[in-house]
Amino acid sequence: MQTYYYVLASQRYILEEEPTEEVLRERVRHYQEQEKELDFWLIHQPAFLEAPEMAAVKAQCPQPAVAIVSTNHSFITWLKLRLEYVITGEFQAPSETISDPLASLVPSA
Repeated sequence: MQTYYYVLASQRYILEEEPTEEVLRERVRHYQEQEKELDFWLIHQPAFLEAPEMAAVKAQCPQPAVAIVSTNHSFITWLKLRLEYVITGEFQAPSETISDPLASLVPSA
């Protein structure tokens, strides 16, 4: 199993009130320059919040929610400092309750 770290907030906060797109674009550029594989993902209405062990976290976050999930703990810590009004945490996946750590409840177009 892999440990995934996340920042979680309302879709409005992450996508409209904060310059998240710019922050992530810069991070992608940095990774490309370093020839490093991406280790973070932006997930609309993350399915991992439906796991029973995540019920308290889901209850704290205004819906619809957006998460930035990463396998890099330092990146998530940095994002928490940058974005400020987010919930952070971690989970293990795949597991019985979280089969796909990057799954979204938003239907594919």
